[in-house]
Amino acid sequence: MKKGFRLLLACAAVTFAASICLLASGMSAEKRIIIGGKNFTEQYLLPELAKDLLEKAGFKVELKTGLATNLVRKALEQGEIDLYYEYTGTAYTVFYKQRDPEIMNDSIKVYNWVRDEDKNKGLIWLDPVQFNNTYTLMMQEGQARKKGIESISDLANYVNRHPKGLIFGIGTEFWERPDGFKKLMKVYGFSVPAEMIKKMSIGLAYTALKNGQIGIGMGFATDGRIAAFGFVNLVDDKKFFPVYNPVPVVRAEVLNRYPEIRNILKPLADNLNTIEMQEMNKRVDVDHESEEKVAKDWLRKKGLL
Repeated sequence: MKKGFRLLLACAAVTFAASICLLASGMSAEKRIIIGGKNFTEQYLLPELAKDLLEKAGFKVELKTGLATNLVRKALEQGEIDLYYEYTGTAYTVFYKQRDPEIMNDSIKVYNWVRDEDKNKGLIWLDPVQFNNTYTLMMQEGQARKKGIESISDLANYVNRHPKGLIFGIGTEFWERPDGFKKLMKVYGFSVPAEMIKKMSIGLAYTALKNGQIGIGMGFATDGRIAAFGFVNLVDDKKFFPVYNPVPVVRAEVLNRYPEIRNILKPLADNLNTIEMQEMNKRVDVDHESEEKVAKDWLRKKGLL
């Protein structure tokens, strides 16, 4: 009787141990990742695209988007997120405070520079997406033609002659950052009176420019509203703005754990171009479609979902 009881206990112990092993195995097999993002349309779309590809590959993905540049970078460094899409020019000028035109205006050189520097911090830059979402100053096409303004140098000359001739709608972050509007005025040699500058979100700048409430708006080169609203980008003839290719930046420990992330996200780098990014941004900002739907539509069109 005692022998049978001991055998029963032994079997129960083996079964319990096996269950624990299976549970632990299941837990370790579950792949989880947190993707961060900034607080404008393109930075909601890129995490959605990455999320869909990673979920297809079996990952459980959580999004933490809507963050300012400094906050999302800090979240990555502190391990609160695992990856996010950063722009090469932003890392070069904002995080590392560099201004060498030979590097920042060359997509390969600036990518290599920030990749090598961040590697020392345990942050790995994967394959860059090829479109360049640099900052831009915009005007209504008719107004630009009427005033003879095609470039930022033309704009500088106009402002110096007519200091109160144009109201500027400038993004709050762009006003504060070292590669922002104050530095641009210095490089191009003009000064806008304080009362002619309206700080606003980038989204509001497009609407205000469309409605004629401002004469100059700042935006992003890949924004779909530029063509949809009849705006023109002023030529950055002094090459003030760096190249801004978006790149997934991932913590080294995460990539070591899941090295497949590199290949999972590579189709975005290989397939997403400026025109397609403009169209996706337009569908969200102008046509009011959801980021989730727009991202999935693009991936299906490319045969990636």
